Amino acid sequence: MCAMREGGAAQPYGPRPPSPTAGSPRRAELDRLLELAMRDTGAHAGAVFLLASDGQTLRLEVTAGIPAEYLAPWFGVALSSRFPVTDAVRERRLVWLGDPEELARRYPREAIALPYHHAVAAAPLLAGTTVWGTLLLLWPGIGSAEADDPGTERVRAAGRRVGRFLRDAADSGHAVGPGPAPRTLTRPPNGRRGPAEALAAADLVERLPWGSCSLDLEGRFTYVSETAAALLGASGPGNLIGTQPWQSLPWCADPAFEDYFRATVVSRKPGHYTAMHPPNQWLAFELYPDGSGVSVRISPADPGGHAQPEPIGAETFQGEPIRLGEVYRVLHLAAALSETVGVADVVDLVTEEMLPAFGARTVALLAAEDGRMHVIGRSGYNPALLEHFDGVPLTHPAPAIRVLATGVPSFFASFDELSRAYPPAPRQKGLHAWAFLPLIASGRPVGSCVFAFDRPHPFPDQQRVVFIALAGLIAQALERARLYDTSNELAKTLQAALLPDSLPDLPGLDAAARYLPSVRGMDIGGDFYDLVRVDDTTSVAVIGDVQGHNVTAAALMGRVRPAIRAHAASGATPPRALSQANRQLVDMDPGRFVSCLYAHLDLARHRAVLATAGHPPPVLRHPDGHTEILPLRPGLLLGIDPDADYPPTEIPLPPGSVLALYTDGLVETPGVDIDDAMSGLATQLARASTQSMDRLATALIDRARKTAPRTDDIALLLIGLTTAG
Repeated sequence: MCAMREGGAAQPYGPRPPSPTAGSPRRAELDRLLELAMRDTGAHAGAVFLLASDGQTLRLEVTAGIPAEYLAPWFGVALSSRFPVTDAVRERRLVWLGDPEELARRYPREAIALPYHHAVAAAPLLAGTTVWGTLLLLWPGIGSAEADDPGTERVRAAGRRVGRFLRDAADSGHAVGPGPAPRTLTRPPNGRRGPAEALAAADLVERLPWGSCSLDLEGRFTYVSETAAALLGASGPGNLIGTQPWQSLPWCADPAFEDYFRATVVSRKPGHYTAMHPPNQWLAFELYPDGSGVSVRISPADPGGHAQPEPIGAETFQGEPIRLGEVYRVLHLAAALSETVGVADVVDLVTEEMLPAFGARTVALLAAEDGRMHVIGRSGYNPALLEHFDGVPLTHPAPAIRVLATGVPSFFASFDELSRAYPPAPRQKGLHAWAFLPLIASGRPVGSCVFAFDRPHPFPDQQRVVFIALAGLIAQALERARLYDTSNELAKTLQAALLPDSLPDLPGLDAAARYLPSVRGMDIGGDFYDLVRVDDTTSVAVIGDVQGHNVTAAALMGRVRPAIRAHAASGATPPRALSQANRQLVDMDPGRFVSCLYAHLDLARHRAVLATAGHPPPVLRHPDGHTEILPLRPGLLLGIDPDADYPPTEIPLPPGSVLALYTDGLVETPGVDIDDAMSGLATQLARASTQSMDRLATALIDRARKTAPRTDDIALLLIGLTTAG
């Protein structure tokens, strides 16, 4: 997907510099273009994501109107992941999500990490055919009084403007790549006020009967009135300035306080709530946001008043609670892990997305198998070091293995702590702290995960809780993935046994076949195909579809296909072969029906006789390139009426012809007329007149994958007549 095209053609993604030039005038111009995009579109917040040097990852470069911390799950995200910012790059299109419900339906992982009422658009940074990253813009959710549709063309134009700037910078030898850490732009005050005016404003606030304070976008107090300080329980405003309330006021440590603040910043909608200042003072908070921060009005409240929202129960918290951002980060990763399928997916997620999410430098994932530990994934670690532990028994005293035996994680804030616990530990250049996490699912050991940091790390209590929760999620995902891989391998083996190992090599015939199951995680279904050699100049092509797409359907297919193959090998005509198969299926009484198309090919006379049992009609491409959907006389599905007949249809099949047999999964798409879908297949077949059957089969299947979510299995059999026949 990210490879450069050959022959001097345009590259799909822009070239990346080996290292960014932090603080350069070009980076300042990028910031200006982001702010311009927000003004032109009416967005209240925005961000720019740039492609990393590997061409496989998007990295957050700068935000405005929202702290970069709020987008922490996407500091670095693989292009293969499904998010608005990555979809915009891969598909080179605008992704517009007008309300939170749509966001949750299409991108549940992002909705979990930012569960606030907002609209979002992601536009590719395009310059010609080259994409450089993504422009992300946020508005209040459509439907609110403050928000209007920004106009998708204005958003696209903003993305193209940034894309052209990045292209020109690269062409001049000063490419702008992602910096070492995301930046957040601060908005200057609306107007400068002199000392006397500022003092008068402060006096005005102090005379009001309620408390007032102001917080910047990251939640730090920038102004606190004397009344507000008294209501909040602080000894004075000076003790609060520069702090966040959920850090400096113990009774505000409930994550709900930070959640209300984040909701106000992201949605740009005023908010209000009540909370109790221990022991019994209820306070009402009114929050009014803009691009520079949030103004807060604080007043005594009656919690029983019907005009007030239901109050938040408050208590004095002991110790440091889990930060809300950490909670959302774990929820985001939990959603990501729930989408993994095989072991390789889990390994990729752990090694690619969890490093930037937790600020670690390296990570290793180990799995326990047959009494030994095996390294199944790593990022940043020296391979030679991990090879030393690969395959060692589970009785080994190394921390990564010992935590699996004890079930208790180990945290080492420095190398001295690690060496005291495990004296043989080698000093690793650039690594100074470690988290060794056991992976235990359903009470049994699965493996272990090791995070390492490039500086001493104290691992406060709340972060240890996050890491432990994360380990449980990884363990469950890894266990599911192992079961999937095992069942998938079994299904592939079974399917291979039910379908032909290969197609026969017949003079004058170029054939190709494909099978694609619809059920994710179970590569098996009831569709089948066959190509049978009868003699040197005669063959039979068969395709069919057993009702359903599961193991039961596959088992019935395993009985039907050999029966039809036996009739074909005996030289039975299409009507006779289908009639005999129909009576056999009725006698079986399996409770399922089967569609089937049977084609008797006479390569010497260049003719074909076809009969159908309720199967989609084949498509014929003539030697001159035009195509037609063959109007076969219909017959009943197999397994309904033992006396059903199957009238034949004879057609010419000269050299250069292509006969496409397929099951309905190839053309059926929810909401699309079946006749239109078959016409689309015929059109694609006509346009691919120079391709081999193998390449053509691949192209047809790839188109089916991309058009819409599939709800049925697909079988495809292409028969090409060559001049050799």
